[in-house]
Amino acid sequence: MISKAPGRFCAMVLLLALAVGAAAPVNAHAAEPAVSAEACVLMDADSGSVIYEKNPDSRMLIASTTKIMTALVAIENCSLDDTVEIKREWAATEGSSMGLMPGETCSVRELLYGLLLASGNDAGVAIACHTAGSVEAFAELMNKKAVELGMKNSHFTNPHGLDHAEHYSTARDMAVLAAAAMKNPELALIASTREVRLSPSRYFSNHNKLLWLCEGCIGLKTGYTSKAGRTLVSACERDGTRLVCVTLRDGNDWDDHSRLYDWGFENFGTRTVANTADVLYTLPLVSGTEPEVRVCAGADLRLFMRKDAELSLSPSLPRFAYAGLKKGEQVGWLNVYVDGKAAAKLALVCADDAAVDESVPLNFWERVRWAWYLGNKYSAAY
Repeated sequence: MISKAPGRFCAMVLLLALAVGAAAPVNAHAAEPAVSAEACVLMDADSGSVIYEKNPDSRMLIASTTKIMTALVAIENCSLDDTVEIKREWAATEGSSMGLMPGETCSVRELLYGLLLASGNDAGVAIACHTAGSVEAFAELMNKKAVELGMKNSHFTNPHGLDHAEHYSTARDMAVLAAAAMKNPELALIASTREVRLSPSRYFSNHNKLLWLCEGCIGLKTGYTSKAGRTLVSACERDGTRLVCVTLRDGNDWDDHSRLYDWGFENFGTRTVANTADVLYTLPLVSGTEPEVRVCAGADLRLFMRKDAELSLSPSLPRFAYAGLKKGEQVGWLNVYVDGKAAAKLALVCADDAAVDESVPLNFWERVRWAWYLGNKYSAAY
């Protein structure tokens, strides 16, 4: 339900366009499903709102889900059409492999398919050395990217995720990484690919079974070592809302992700609060060629929230305005509340120019009111 309540204008408040918080407060404790993971996070990818968590900040081994960061760093630092000649030591990397052979050439794009679909450790080392010159230098780029994304409890030492005491992350940090990765079109395309044939002899089927098992799944990456256990980072989109899910050390990860997504999409969603194309209010004009000016939001706003939450809008507008306003000029603001709590603040602006009617002279009191209006409007007391 959306309700609108009138508000009073205060010209002493900042007159710049504001939108504070794209995420509405959420209550994530109603009928939550139980999961077998040691650590877990279910998060809205756009707003970063976490709606389910279990040991979200515990530092843990992450196995091959590391390769999400490897792919993101590679895509941001080299061309996918670069040709890479495979060295013997890269092809001999231990663990899962895409089957690289010494001396063969591959594009970075082909290596990324081998990295994300076949989980090739050899692909990870080849990508790292091509991008940065060495595994160690590439790990520095990975850690720099982690800091940039706000991953506060993560550290990377290699591009493949083989166990290392200083190679770790958390369910929360991996959810942040997943959300960022899925915003990259090239990475999202590869991660969502179920099957690919790169050559007559090289065919991959994605290890991520959720692409077949879970409605709306669009990625992302599986992982396993004996010490890390089963790790899984996934992304799912339904009805315009995208969620990401992370489970660490989870022997029942396919089922846990599917149930968490069903629960999350059943109870939460993204709602449109305002579009710049929609007229929300009208404002009476003094000395205008028209009796009023239309008012709209200064920016589009969508909020992630519980589906049963009450959304209410409270505009702060003056009782009238003097003509001479320009389209896009701010005349007030819109306070947005979810279940009675402040969720966002959005500028209200003129949807059209408000021209002055030069044939209408202002009397003395109108001039006084006009001076008062301008004085308050341009007050420096922000």
